[in-house]
Amino acid sequence: MLYLQYENIIMSRKKKIVVFTGAGVSADSGIATFRDADGLWANYRIEQVCTPAALKNDRAKVIEFYNLRRKESLTKKPNEGHVAIADMEQWADVCVITQNVDDLHEQAGSTRVVHLHGELMKLRSEENPELIYDIKGWEQSLDERGEDGALLRPHIVFFGENVPMFELASRIVEQADILIVVGTSLAVYPAASLVYYVRDKQVPIYLVDPGMPDTSMIQNPLTHIKERGAVGVPLLVKKLREELTR
Repeated sequence: MLYLQYENIIMSRKKKIVVFTGAGVSADSGIATFRDADGLWANYRIEQVCTPAALKNDRAKVIEFYNLRRKESLTKKPNEGHVAIADMEQWADVCVITQNVDDLHEQAGSTRVVHLHGELMKLRSEENPELIYDIKGWEQSLDERGEDGALLRPHIVFFGENVPMFELASRIVEQADILIVVGTSLAVYPAASLVYYVRDKQVPIYLVDPGMPDTSMIQNPLTHIKERGAVGVPLLVKKLREELTR
């Protein structure tokens, strides 16, 4: 069903804008990234909570960590960047591909969101990846099980695991008329390689990030807006709307 939902994006005749977002867009809403030295990540090492081995060796710590992440996420709201991205659906065919596991894009109103690295507010069977459940509230019990009898785990792509949504994401990027990249270091693969899937070298790429992501391999026309997502995205969306709706 999910693949059928996004087929409409690929087949649509509207101007197709693909927005590829990373942690920076959610950082403006107060969600810390694993590269930050403070916040929730200050008390956990990645290898302790974000790998298959961690889940196997210390399930309690992994469940605790994601429970705390959910609890924190429930206090966060979309920022101006999220809202501007959602508003583009009024005049363009928009799909968001995000590395983020929060649901701030959906809260802002985006209706087509592909989560490359999973979704924080969902659980899945450890034995059957197709059995996915919405979690009520923020707390998962340690022994919670699915209908197949298997223990449930966070619906998160851990480091070292395959990225099952990558194929769909790459197909969507191939059809983009415009690619917008927001708040990502372009350092986490395979997600970062999506920028190379645009169908030809004339498709413009807009990068919104205050830092200096590695763009050395991008051959398309590139515009770098050196602003945070909450500032740069609304400015870019206003510009594109004026150009595309004349």
